Amino acid sequence: MLSPSDFHDLVSGRRRGVSAAALRLALLAAEAPYTLAVSLRNRRFDRDPSRTVRVGAPVVSVGNLTLGGSGKTPMVKWLARRFRAAGVRVAIVSRGYGAEPGAKNDEALELEGALPDVPHLQNPDRVAAASTAIEELSSQAILADDAFQHRRLGRDLDIVLLDATEPFGHGHVFPRGLLREPVAGLKRADVVCLTRADRVDDATRSALRGKAERLAPRAVWCEAVHRPQRLLDAAGETAPLETLRGKRVAAFCGIGNPAAFRATLEELGAEVASFAELPDHHAYAAEDIARFEREAEAAAAELVLCTHKDLVKVGLEEIAGRPLRAVVVDMELTAGATRLEELVDRLAEEALKSDQP
Repeated sequence: MLSPSDFHDLVSGRRRGVSAAALRLALLAAEAPYTLAVSLRNRRFDRDPSRTVRVGAPVVSVGNLTLGGSGKTPMVKWLARRFRAAGVRVAIVSRGYGAEPGAKNDEALELEGALPDVPHLQNPDRVAAASTAIEELSSQAILADDAFQHRRLGRDLDIVLLDATEPFGHGHVFPRGLLREPVAGLKRADVVCLTRADRVDDATRSALRGKAERLAPRAVWCEAVHRPQRLLDAAGETAPLETLRGKRVAAFCGIGNPAAFRATLEELGAEVASFAELPDHHAYAAEDIARFEREAEAAAAELVLCTHKDLVKVGLEEIAGRPLRAVVVDMELTAGATRLEELVDRLAEEALKSDQP
């Protein structure tokens, strides 16, 4: 089975050779039916607006065009805090991908820790989840996480994130590339936000903005960076990021963009002696922990690092006698902040007015 980085290397063309070329051809053949199915589904929603259900409260969707991580969770946290600061009772709804029956998935657990006053409902039927939040929890606004392609739930603001390091899925729809749908779908966006914008130079950012504006000419453009904030352990204890500098570490993650996590650790001054990549939303088992123990010992690591999303599932304070810490990351808007804030604040006002007797 290919690791996330191996798959990215394959579909991007970085992986060379006859076998890689043959595999890309096979993936290209599989791309056509997937693209057709997605396009037909989008066409049905475009032609029949009645297929979209409004739930009686402002809805903000956060999504992306590609598979994997583009910073949706940090954006959801930023939006939730903005609504709460305005006095709005906001709830998050998501599909709950990767969760065991009756349990919350990793993203819900991470958000629950970061936003204790914001309920999170997980249900493949996001219309039902939003309705429950409004009717039973008295929510005044809804944040729909990872919902750009979930068009049945009506929304008042569609925010689409483009990861600056992999913005357009290597030009192909899955499985030949990383796109969830053809890039023309970006025209539905109200806001296009370039995340990890500091990972590319000015010329690349300008080119990406130009392409996004051609695809979505009416959308507001903004840019954001992911700022590591602190280290966190399973007991809730925190430590400053400076403690990583010069430390020899073993790391692991089960996220959509593992390369970005490794780059963050190196930028923080850690010496990454071993790095284990697992599939996004990986369900950790005893054999995984045993593997991390062996790798930490073999690397003579001083501590073990993971993402917050991984820590909430592993739940351990140490591995192989080494402290286990997560790097907590938040989002900071670096361009277009005023326009996005205006749009969100306008919806907050609507939410408060509509809830008045």
